[in-house]
Parts: sequence; C-alpha cells; structure tokens
Amino acid sequence: MQIPKRYSDYTKQELLDEIKELTAQAIKAEQMDMINELEVLLRKKTMAEAYLLNPEDFKANEVYELIQEPGVLFSITYMNGIFAWGTKSTGNEEIGVPISLLKKPGTL
Repeated sequence: MQIPKRYSDYTKQELLDEIKELTAQAIKAEQMDMINELEVLLRKKTMAEAYLLNPEDFKANEVYELIQEPGVLFSITYMNGIFAWGTKSTGNEEIGVPISLLKKPGTL
C-alpha cells in the first residue's frame, strides 16, 4: 500500500495540477448534487491553495478579511505552518484557518 503524498511535499506545479483536478471534481460533484463530496473537495482545494502561499507574508497582530465571509475580519494571534490562528470580528473563540482563506481588507 502506497502512502499518499502530503501537500507540503508537492512542487508548485503539482499543487497547481491538483487544484485543477479538484476543481473539475468539485464541478462534477456539484452537478450530481453530491454535497458532502463537494465539501470535501473544496476543503482539499483550500488546503492545496494554502501551500502555494508564503506563511511569512501573514503576521501576528494583523487583520485580514475572510474570503468566504465578506465583511468578517480575522485578527491573527499566531501562525502555525499554513494555518493562521486568531479570532473573527464576530466572536471571541480562537480558531485556525488556512491562509488561503485570508486576504487584506479592501483587496480583491
């Protein structure tokens, strides 16, 4: 049995290919109304996208907007790999989110 390769071991091109494949699979799952499968594929895509970004570009005590929740801000407390840990502007609970879900407020 072969152990699956981790996204952290992928090359940039392998990540881009994986994202393309996951996008195609997600479209198919959505067309077939396979909502659970769609959610899994979208989460995998988000993780693969995070590995294309540089975690050093995201800093503690900076505020970002959550891509999936327009208008909701996320304040980073600390970084752990490709995950930013902090709090949403809508609550006090500390959560971790992949950096691919963050953007600077006011950017597209």
